[in-house]
Amino acid sequence: MRRAAVRPIFGVHPGLILAVLDTIGLAIASYLSVVELSGGIPTCGPLHGCETVAQSEYSRIGGVPVAVFGVGLSLILLTLAIAWWRSNLYGLLLGHYGLSLAGVVFEVYFLYLQIAIIHAVCVWCTSYGLSLVLRFVIALVVWLRQPRPED
Repeated sequence: MRRAAVRPIFGVHPGLILAVLDTIGLAIASYLSVVELSGGIPTCGPLHGCETVAQSEYSRIGGVPVAVFGVGLSLILLTLAIAWWRSNLYGLLLGHYGLSLAGVVFEVYFLYLQIAIIHAVCVWCTSYGLSLVLRFVIALVVWLRQPRPED
C-alpha cells in the first residue's frame, strides 16, 4: 500500500474525525444490540417509533438483530480509521470509504422500510444512519481532495 500526504480538516487528521464518528456509531449500535439481544425494546423517550421498528419483521436478518451488523461495521470502520490516522496508508482510506458507502446504501433501504413499510421511525436507528452518512461524506471529501500516492 502507498502512503499519501493527508490534508487536515480544521487542523485535525481526518482519520481521527472518522474514528470519533465511528465510536459514536459503535456506541449507538452497541446499545441497540444489547437491548435487543436481551429481549428488550429500545426506549425513545417521548417518541414511540423505536418500539414499532424493533418489533417489526425487518429488525432482524437471519434471526440476528440489524444492530449487531452495525456493531460489526462500526468496529471495522473504527479499525480502518485508526490505522489510516496512524499510517497514512491510502488503501485504508479507500477501505473506509467503500465500506461506509455500502453502509449508507443499506441505511437508505432501512429508512425506506421504516417510513414506507413499518410506518414508524426509530430515533436510535436514524441517529446511527446519520453518523454513517457523516462518515461516508467525510471519507468522500477527503478522498476527493486527497493527493493520490505516487505509483
